[in-house]
Amino acid sequence: MANRIVVDPITRIEGHLRIEAEIKDGVIVDAFSSSTMVRGIESIVKGRDPRDVWAFVQRTCGVCTTVHALTSVRAVEDALGIAIPPNAEMVRNIMEGALYMHDHAIHFYHLHALDWVDIVNALKADPKKTSEIAQSISNWPKSSPGYFSDVQKRVQKFVESGQLGIFANGYWGHSQMKLPAEVNLLAVAHYLEALEWQKEIVKVHTIFGGKNPHPNYLVGGMACAINSDGAGGLNAERLSHVGKLLKEGKDFIDKVYIPDLLAIASFYKDWGAIGKGFGNYMSYGDFPTNGYADLSNFKFQQGIILNNDLSKVHDVDHRSSDEIEEFVNNSWYNDYAEGKDKGRHPWEGETNIKYSGPKPPYEHLNVEEKYSFIKTPRWKGLPMEVGPLARLLVGYGRGNEEIQGAVNGALSHLNVPVDALFSTLGRTASRGIETQLVANWTLEFFDTLMNNIKNGDERMANTESWKPSSWPKEAKGVGFCEAPRGALAHWIKIKDKKTENYQLVVPSTWNASPRDPKGQRSAYEAALIGTPVADPNLPLEIIRTIHSFDPCLACAVHLYDEHGNHISQVQNIASCDS
Repeated sequence: MANRIVVDPITRIEGHLRIEAEIKDGVIVDAFSSSTMVRGIESIVKGRDPRDVWAFVQRTCGVCTTVHALTSVRAVEDALGIAIPPNAEMVRNIMEGALYMHDHAIHFYHLHALDWVDIVNALKADPKKTSEIAQSISNWPKSSPGYFSDVQKRVQKFVESGQLGIFANGYWGHSQMKLPAEVNLLAVAHYLEALEWQKEIVKVHTIFGGKNPHPNYLVGGMACAINSDGAGGLNAERLSHVGKLLKEGKDFIDKVYIPDLLAIASFYKDWGAIGKGFGNYMSYGDFPTNGYADLSNFKFQQGIILNNDLSKVHDVDHRSSDEIEEFVNNSWYNDYAEGKDKGRHPWEGETNIKYSGPKPPYEHLNVEEKYSFIKTPRWKGLPMEVGPLARLLVGYGRGNEEIQGAVNGALSHLNVPVDALFSTLGRTASRGIETQLVANWTLEFFDTLMNNIKNGDERMANTESWKPSSWPKEAKGVGFCEAPRGALAHWIKIKDKKTENYQLVVPSTWNASPRDPKGQRSAYEAALIGTPVADPNLPLEIIRTIHSFDPCLACAVHLYDEHGNHISQVQNIASCDS
């Protein structure tokens, strides 16, 4: 008989996620993914000016601090037939590239590494040996025995005080922690360095977008005027600083993140056979280099991989009602008028809450009924996994030589087969591989922007887009991008110059959704099947696989009560001159 265990909440993620897993003979035989937050942000923007929607939906998440705004302005531009200047396209790419660099590095060190790194064990390390390891894998300057000795002393103070602070509540000493003490110390040192570095790379957003999180965007381009010789706007000094930040970011990724990733992964190669899932992967494509309408010029290609078959890549059409549908059969929303087991294309989607689940505290979900606040999206009736692994697999299958070279290089370094990609280890490795690719591309985008300016092109916005008199009475559009966590799309319907309907289908909606009417599991649920669990009371293995997706449940759902009212409100009482 299977024993059901509950992990709630899953920590080190954005939002609230509950996993219930059934374990038999030490192996997971079934799993259920549930979000306990309520969705509703689409209702906020109904009736609003489409040009303002990005500012609302960007607040969907505080981690992906730019992609919802980017996707929203793309949706409006698609609906109204607006083309943006090349400079605006490059700035958007640079901002998204900086997000990738920041988001993926932070995930590796601060959200996921603690699933593999034993912080307390680092106290047993020989700093001299740690230094030797560090210098053997990278020429990063902070690698002396004294440096690692100082880090070790800092951790020792945490332990001796009885308050581990940021390192509290870990799985320290777990039987599945396999790193030598010296590698643990190396990872702890770089955990702390990453905390400092991440404060710098986000300045790219403040220079182009005014602030971070939630930088400014603009339907028709970007709201940052180029003023090469002046004191205001994007002058030469600010642009030069962006270039410096991007180069420093690439340096950190090349010399710290990637060497650490490969070093840690080499001790966990068995995880190349765990967390495989159902083998369907989807990428919308992103980083356009010659206009958003031409998918062939995207750095990340769009496509679908089915059953792990890289020899055939299927196209995806966001507009076709025969392809993308959302179901609510197992979600805490009102069933569609067409019936419980019918799906809807997002242009016709609804967000009507009808909570019928258990009232906390409760022991288990009733998974025979609705059991999550996440909807269930499907492509041609099939579940999809989205994210870094999906992007690289689609690019690999499309014959992208740059992606193929990066993937093959990592596989060769680890001495593992291609099949190891379809796993928990593969997701984690893919995130690092694409971070290195994006860091290179972002410098290309920056060079393109600078060359455009040098050649006299300082256009940053299409001001004609701000004339509603030219808009049609009715229009609909879709904006999409590849957020760090995967395929993201917003669908908008405009009527009488106002937003008539708006729907988001985000990466964690694809990955974390409950079962569909056919009983097919989502990516989270499927990937957990077959996972060995050494100690059900300390289910580290569940955390490892779920974290390999980098969950963002705040994107997937949003918090209201059952009547649609705000649960809480934060008031800023600071005066203007304080």
